Formats: sequence, structure tokens, C-alpha cells
Amino acid sequence: MDAADLESRALTFSGWIPPELVSLLVERGRLDEVALQARGGDWFCARAWVAALAGEDRREEALAALAPFTATGWWRAVETEAGLLERWGRPEEAALRVRPHVEQGHTPAVAFLARLLVRQGRGGEAFDLLRPHVEDWSLAEALVEVTAGLGRDEEVAALLADRVEAAGRCDGPCDCRPVTPWNAVDLLAAVRERQGRTDEAIALLHTRTTTSVDDRDQLAELLARHGRIGELRAYAETDSHGHAAQCLAELLEERGDPDGAAAVYRRHAEEHGPSGNSLGLLARLLVRHGRVDEAIEAVRSRVDRPGGGTDEWAVDTLCRLYADHGRAEEGLTHLDALEPHLGSEDVEPLRLRLRLLVAAGQVDRAVDAARAHPAGGSGHGASHLARLLADAGRPEAAVAYLEQCRSVIPADLARHLVEVGRIEDALVAVRRPAPRTFPPFGGDSRPADESPF
Repeated sequence: MDAADLESRALTFSGWIPPELVSLLVERGRLDEVALQARGGDWFCARAWVAALAGEDRREEALAALAPFTATGWWRAVETEAGLLERWGRPEEAALRVRPHVEQGHTPAVAFLARLLVRQGRGGEAFDLLRPHVEDWSLAEALVEVTAGLGRDEEVAALLADRVEAAGRCDGPCDCRPVTPWNAVDLLAAVRERQGRTDEAIALLHTRTTTSVDDRDQLAELLARHGRIGELRAYAETDSHGHAAQCLAELLEERGDPDGAAAVYRRHAEEHGPSGNSLGLLARLLVRHGRVDEAIEAVRSRVDRPGGGTDEWAVDTLCRLYADHGRAEEGLTHLDALEPHLGSEDVEPLRLRLRLLVAAGQVDRAVDAARAHPAGGSGHGASHLARLLADAGRPEAAVAYLEQCRSVIPADLARHLVEVGRIEDALVAVRRPAPRTFPPFGGDSRPADESPF
């Protein structure tokens, strides 16, 4: 195998045991099997085996286990080796390992070396290494990170401000040049905040069309950190994503005002409906404060509205509340009333019903329901029931059910086989090709092995 082949396999898990299953093997004390697979070229097993060797301070053995992978020049293996060398007090060797990748302009290697240099007290070198790469979003992020406390904030801010201003110097008929890197404004705001120039940071973020990225909102978090509740409340009223509302509610709860936090979630859920997850967050808040009945009523009132049964997030939250708090039978009755709105052949209502049946102690009835349902005997429908059976303390029943299904997701079957000690069967299962069956023309085009959730 060469580096490209290794990277492809790492991304697709092709021919290798998935990381979650490797972790389970380690937990079950099957390091011997992990080591065997590692020697056969399985990277995820090799990584776990190397970690185990390093944990026992068997350094040379750990490096030897990595050697077949690092010999290809594959970055993930080189990074792992460099991390071990630094941990063992050999930072110069670690730097030598990554420098060939740095010289090739490999972005993760540049960021790794910069952080390594900073940890060795060589922040100036890290700054010089990253400075030419400020147009790359991830290296600009690393530049802001590694320069914290170096006294070079104004230099970093100037670099980022120049990138922001460059976007405004468009030579064409319209001002359409994008900011490069895309996160320059966010990073500049972060630098201004750590300089104590909070108002400037807030003003910068207000120039962005959106500050919600990856379920976080930089503007909302900044306002919360500085206790600017009035501004945060005003922002939450206009933010449809719900991240600002969540920041405000969490701040109010921390300050001992759960009712105020609940009011924020209720308002956002009322005004923006399924957008965001305010209803689910409201339910969790109420449960944390021992107000389970109020949580169920809040979600049920949304679901019982005309059209509310089509709000999948709300229905899911309601069924979870019923299942988790001893009211599964009530939940089944409610689900019966909702099912005409959910689609009788869809996986989603089956998933909800199985959860409630198992919570009600009706495991055999859950198995029968899954077998009778069009989506229950294969793919994620089967996997969901198996997971419920295992969680209910019946792992053997989970395996037996999956083994008689039309088709299963190999990694899911393998996980349950490991749970019952059938390691060899698990390894055979995980290397079985995943089913890819498609419905007739005109139906849902989603493959059977793709999660519908």
C-alpha cells in the first residue's frame, strides 16, 4: 500500500475494522486480536496497538508497529509518530519527522509544526512559519491560536485586517470579492477581544451575514462571556438558528433563573418552529430542574397542534420523554394517534415505536413489530432494534435478531457479536460488503444502508 491508498482506506474504512469496533475489542481485553490485525496492515488496529504499547512505555515496539505506515510517508502515521516523540521528550526528532511534509506545503503538517514549536517555547518561529499562509483559513486559525500571549496581537490583527480590507478593494463593477480566508473577520474579532477591545470585536461580528457556524455562534458567545444580556437578548430575537437563544438561556440558568431560560426557549420555539432545537433544549432544561411533567406538556402541546405531527424533532423528543420517564404506555397511545401523519412504511415511526415498546418492557412485542414492518428487517431499522435489545440487557437476542434479518449493516452486527464474545464471527461480519439495495423507480432514492435519521 502507498500513502494514497492508506488515506482512501482511512476515509472509507475499506477493508479495515472500524475505530468504534476496535475500541470495543480493546475494552473487552482482546488486544491480542488487535495486534494481529495491526500486523496485517489494519491502521485503526495499529493505532490502538501503538497506544497500548506507548501506555506501557514500550517505546521501541510502538515505533516499530508504526514503521510500515510511516515508511509510505502517509501523514496520519507520521503525525502519530511525531506526537509520540514529543510526548517522550524528543521534540527535535518530532520536528524532523514532519518537516518534509511542511516543505511540501501540506497544511496539517504546517499547523502541527507551529503548535509543536509553541509548546517548546519557540513562538516566534511559529509566527514566522504561519505568517505567509494567512490566506489559508485553517492556518490563519492556527496563527491566532499560537500567538496568544506572545505580545504580537497587533501584528496578527494587521495581517487579518488587510485580508478583510482586500475584499473591499474590488476592481470590478461590483463589490463582490470574497474575504480570504473566509474566517478573517471572526479571527480578527477574536484577537480584538483578547486585546480587551470588546466593542470593536462586537462591531466586527455584526458585519457578518451570519456568525453561526457548526452549531456555535461567536457573537452570541462573546456577548455571553461579557455578561451583555441586553445585547444578547436583542440578538436572540432575530437569530433563527437558535444558537443565540441557547447562549442566553444557558447564561440565565447559570445565574439561577431557569424560568427566564425556559421563557427564552419557549419564545424561540414559538416564533421559529422546527428551526433550531429550542423545543428539545427547553425539555432538557425542565427535566434538569425536576419538571418532567411540564417538559412533556410543553412538547405535547406543539405536537398536538394541527400539522404538529409532521415536526419530526418534536415527535422524537416527546417519545424520548415518555420512554425515559416511565410513561411509555402513554407514549404508545399518543404515537398511535400520530402515526397516520408519519407514514406507515417509514423507518421513523417504527424507530419511535420500538423505543417505547422496549421502555415498556414489551421486548417480544418490539421484535414482532420490527419483523412485521417493511423497514424493520434490514438496514437501520434492524440495527435500531438490536441496539435497544442490547441496552435492555439482551445482547444475545440482539445478535439472534440481526442474524435472521434480510440484510444488516456489517459494523452493527459485528459490534453485537463482540459484545457476546464471538470475536471471529465479528471479524468475518465486518468485512462483509454493506448492502446497497434501492427501491423501485419513483420511490425514495436513499440507499438501504444510509441512515434516514
